[in-house]
Amino acid sequence: MAEIEREAMEYDVVIVGAGPAGLSAAIRLKQIDADLNVVVLEKGSEVGAHILSGAVLDPCGLDKLIPDWKEKGAPLNVPVEKDNFYMLGEAGQLRVPNFAMPPLMNNHGNYIVSMGNVCRWMAEQAEELGVEIFPGMACSELVYGDNGEVKGVVAGEFGKSADGTPGPSYEPGMELHGKYVFLSEGVRGSLSKEVIEKFALGAGHDVQKYGVGMKEIWEIDPAKHKEGTVTHTMGWPLGGNAGGGSFIYHLENNQVYVGFVVHLNYKNPHLFPYMEFQRFKHHPMVADLLKGGKRIAYGARAITEGGYQSMPKLTFPGGALLGCSAGMVNVPRIKGNHNAMLSGIAAAEAAVEAFKEGRQSDELTDYETTVRDGEIGDDLKKVRNVKPLWSKYGLLASLAIGGMDMWTNTFGFSLLGTLKHGKSDADATEEASKHKVIDYPKPDGTLSFDRLTNVAFSFTNHEESQPAHLHLKDPSVPVNINLPKYAGPAARYCPAGVYEYVEEEGKDTRFVINFQNCVHCKTCDIKDPSQNINWTVPQGGDGPNYPNM
Repeated sequence: MAEIEREAMEYDVVIVGAGPAGLSAAIRLKQIDADLNVVVLEKGSEVGAHILSGAVLDPCGLDKLIPDWKEKGAPLNVPVEKDNFYMLGEAGQLRVPNFAMPPLMNNHGNYIVSMGNVCRWMAEQAEELGVEIFPGMACSELVYGDNGEVKGVVAGEFGKSADGTPGPSYEPGMELHGKYVFLSEGVRGSLSKEVIEKFALGAGHDVQKYGVGMKEIWEIDPAKHKEGTVTHTMGWPLGGNAGGGSFIYHLENNQVYVGFVVHLNYKNPHLFPYMEFQRFKHHPMVADLLKGGKRIAYGARAITEGGYQSMPKLTFPGGALLGCSAGMVNVPRIKGNHNAMLSGIAAAEAAVEAFKEGRQSDELTDYETTVRDGEIGDDLKKVRNVKPLWSKYGLLASLAIGGMDMWTNTFGFSLLGTLKHGKSDADATEEASKHKVIDYPKPDGTLSFDRLTNVAFSFTNHEESQPAHLHLKDPSVPVNINLPKYAGPAARYCPAGVYEYVEEEGKDTRFVINFQNCVHCKTCDIKDPSQNINWTVPQGGDGPNYPNM
């Protein structure tokens, strides 16, 4: 095929992803120098369409970026009034007293928010400063300069046929060039994955770890609604099968966020994270809260959980990794949005300093230093051992020893040093023959729902004539290796029912990819034991359309 010719547009900074990190960078750039040309490219149909987070927001990043956010109408309307933490058994629960929790776990001063709505508001602030924001523009390729540096991205390619060739309404998209390119794609972004590999950014750093977070929004009986209440649980139903836990946040309008996180380093390939979430809602404490209510939205996404030791090198020639593209989530706090914002601010300030010195397209080493030695590094260092303790020794050990480690880190030291994570989540998967099949109750359609019914509540849509954005490196692996060896785990680890094994009488088993269902969580890219699935972007505007996640 002949090389595609594209028009090019020149900017000072090109930002991929209109999440909290990318928008913070854009705002800060224009705050410092109003004459800079800054563009933000967002693959969702609108800003916020692909944003899914818990979320209890620590406002420290917003305080630093827009100190008068309250006066400007930021949608932080529900301050946390009450913190609950429970250990669940199948029929009951035990509350962990707040005084036993390390101070950093306290949610006083934080807000229950929709991060989708926070990002929509941040986009308005950015546009008022002159930032150009283009939603529905998926960035499908990186553009490299003569010296191998990243100099831009290809965005807005539409109209490919199912076989990948240009269709009758093909649009080649444009190249957007920047003196610096900031990648703020969120977890396991396709361009971030490429630069991490190309520039060996992970060398000398621990393996990255992940979880999959699933979330529903419920409208509940007003008599049961307690605005500002934050509840976290651990224990049942996961038990020893996997790490993880739940969150229940009471926001305004008689709504609650009900979420469930499963760490993706689980060993048993029969584990079904989505069904663990559905089973959780039948716990008496949760079922009583939701009884008489209705679910109004669903979504899922992966979460970076490796923490401080797993953050790769943050800079590469011509750009930087921001927020969850680098993995800045504080796992025990279940918070990363504040660090995403702080990273955007730091990257913007480093770029402006480079411009003042007449530099461009090099490495923003000041940004790396600010992140590792500043507020973000300090936040992540204190909790760096909780996740590896949990992975190696289980829930109770992580609570006891990890809690002690967080307490000592509050005073600036750790008796444990920095623990390592060990295997990747894909490598942690063991052969099916070593484990028992888990019997999951059938969803009742009232509290619990099958995947396809729930995916409809993510408002996901993909143009079906385009190529599948989920690529198999070797099409034979799912049936010839993953099915006999691991019992076909893709049929379970995906929270949207994208993958299925189809058996037809007299025919060989087929591996089917229903990419139309994909909510862009990236779990398959992470957990596939053969590392045979590569998640890439579909055409812009496709995917979930989350309302208030």
